[in-house]
Amino acid sequence: NILKLKLCLTYIILKRVAHFNSELLFQKMSCNYLYRSISHRLPNFICYTPIAPTILSRESPFCPSRRRRQSRSFSISAGNRFTWDDVFRVPESPQNDDAALSGFFDKIKLCNRDLEKQCEFMPFVIEDQIIGYVHHGFADFLKPFQNVFIFPQDNTYGSHFGCYCTLHPNLSTPNDRTKAVANVVKSLGELIPGIRYELFPVASAFGEHIFFSLERAAVPYFGIKAYGVHMNGYLEKDGQEFLWLGKRSEQKTTYPGMLDHLVAGGLPHDISCGENLIKECEEEAGIPRSISHTARPVGAVSYIDIEGYRMKRDVLFCYDLKLPDSFIPHNEDGEVESFRLVPVTKVANIIRNTSFFKANCNLVITDFLFRHGHIKPEAFGYLKLLQSLRSGYCS
Repeated sequence: NILKLKLCLTYIILKRVAHFNSELLFQKMSCNYLYRSISHRLPNFICYTPIAPTILSRESPFCPSRRRRQSRSFSISAGNRFTWDDVFRVPESPQNDDAALSGFFDKIKLCNRDLEKQCEFMPFVIEDQIIGYVHHGFADFLKPFQNVFIFPQDNTYGSHFGCYCTLHPNLSTPNDRTKAVANVVKSLGELIPGIRYELFPVASAFGEHIFFSLERAAVPYFGIKAYGVHMNGYLEKDGQEFLWLGKRSEQKTTYPGMLDHLVAGGLPHDISCGENLIKECEEEAGIPRSISHTARPVGAVSYIDIEGYRMKRDVLFCYDLKLPDSFIPHNEDGEVESFRLVPVTKVANIIRNTSFFKANCNLVITDFLFRHGHIKPEAFGYLKLLQSLRSGYCS
């Protein structure tokens, strides 16, 4: 009898498991059928989502040509991985409808996130100059280092917290400040990841007196203005403009595998923009000085990006370099995986319809599109888009 009871219980359990699995299978088949049905009926909505490819994204859809075509998803695996084939398969999209600039606005918003959270930051002041902003939560990690950071109770600089952040008065020289802050950054460990051992100047504005130098990875944690150089390497062929694009190495700690300019880099301590660009041209694309010295400075773009404890206040100096048809770039420092020459009209579609580019590159190339006549005043939102390219502190 006990054996029969065990057999009966086993039978009941197995039956319920089988029923449960069959329900799951039915649900999966139903979902697949529904997806195929929707895809068949709406062939013009082919979406790219870098994190979860199975979820349709409203913000970055592909817009294929008007002819009917089989629905195809450009699904990208974890880490935003994609190939040059994916880049060149981005379909054309109409340039003359009322929403023609919407994709560009979306990319600018990606560089200017959570601006309403500026109230969560207190001023970082040195010698009566506001040189940055520190999140009140990050300030809690700095307060134990009382011989380096102090927080006077004073609303002079417009703090929402009744205090501001500054350095101890005993740290009176740039060298002393640089060493003391570097020790704190080192002590904070994983709170500030991606240490590069590259120093950026700390000043109230570009070209002003430098108060001290700060590890590049820590710059946004103190809300310091950071500067960089970005260069559009282009050429003209058969009446059409092309841009050389780089694909970043998968080993890069930031934006691995993403599309990038032919040449770009941060502006470190004690080097001019022009010399830094020439140096980056040689390291990143193998462009000799005989060619790179002809690069033209064409302005700047700026943005403010808030994420957690970080406030990125970046200004990017823009350069254009017209390259000879015979030039083929090659990387020297291992940071770029490969290069491709891409029609400018295709680049515009990539920006509008995908998330393939490193975020701030979208601003620099959009500025290029304005200056070279690829975005015209007739487009709805022209002036607003032009202004939004300088949403940050351009000083």
